[in-house]
Amino acid sequence: MKVVVAPERSFASGTRRVVSVGGRSIGVFHVGDRFYAVRNRCPHQGGPLCLGRVHQPAESRTPGDPQLRELPPMIACPWHGWEYDLETGQSFMGGSAPGVRSYDVQLVPGPYLAETFDVFVEDDYVVLETS
Repeated sequence: MKVVVAPERSFASGTRRVVSVGGRSIGVFHVGDRFYAVRNRCPHQGGPLCLGRVHQPAESRTPGDPQLRELPPMIACPWHGWEYDLETGQSFMGGSAPGVRSYDVQLVPGPYLAETFDVFVEDDYVVLETS
């Protein structure tokens, strides 16, 4: 099923729209020159995922030298901070808590997967495709 979300010219980069499709709430995001779509339900505890903060992942090879990574953006659930890759829906971490010591870490897939959808521009309209 294809659903027209909005005319492309009215969907500015850095914005999002939440639409209802077949009883599912789906967030459509325009980040940079790409569109992403994920279900508006955090797999962790059902929070309104699409109301969360969207950010570009960063890493630092040395203290005080953070660099943005060339990866798809992440979204953090507003309830507990669980983060998901906007392109694949894969989780990588849970909520954050203040720490007292830092350790070397690597990014590994988490236990949850947010539902993602194809979204594209067709005839100057942003279109969401669900199955």
